[in-house]
Amino acid sequence: MARRQPAPVEPEQALEQALARCYRHLGQREHSAAELRRRLERAGVEPDVIDEALAIVVEQGYLDDARYARLLVEDRRNLDGWGAQRIRARLAQAGIERELIEQALGDGGHAGELAAATAILQRRWPAPPSDAAERQRAFGQLIRLGYEPEVVYDAIRAHERDGGALSCHEGDAEA
Repeated sequence: MARRQPAPVEPEQALEQALARCYRHLGQREHSAAELRRRLERAGVEPDVIDEALAIVVEQGYLDDARYARLLVEDRRNLDGWGAQRIRARLAQAGIERELIEQALGDGGHAGELAAATAILQRRWPAPPSDAAERQRAFGQLIRLGYEPEVVYDAIRAHERDGGALSCHEGDAEA
């Protein structure tokens, strides 16, 4: 069966429909401009209509890549325990510019990442890993969460050294 072509849409109506799609998507959750553009493209919206619709929602303050990046960083760090590497990759996938990514990640540096990784170890392994297999599982867990290998090694060592007690100041001298 042949696929039926949609009826032609007037330019004003096309823009209204594109804006309605934008508002519906943005009403569900934050999106980056690139994500929203891809959604509109998949819906068959014309490129010039997409540009105009995105310009309108940006001007209205509903679409802001800097806000999107900042909120994603906060959520993934606080809710999921993600490290900077994984967050950076997710933001790049969402089409966020490199400078906005770095700005959103801030300058937590090694000490900040170490404190977060150590806190995850303490929650998931209240007693430090007792053998090489447990250390390897802990290492793999933190790597999958997006922590740099040197941060992971330092976090495991700190967790073993502290016997499972939280050390928020670990690594301050190294930073």
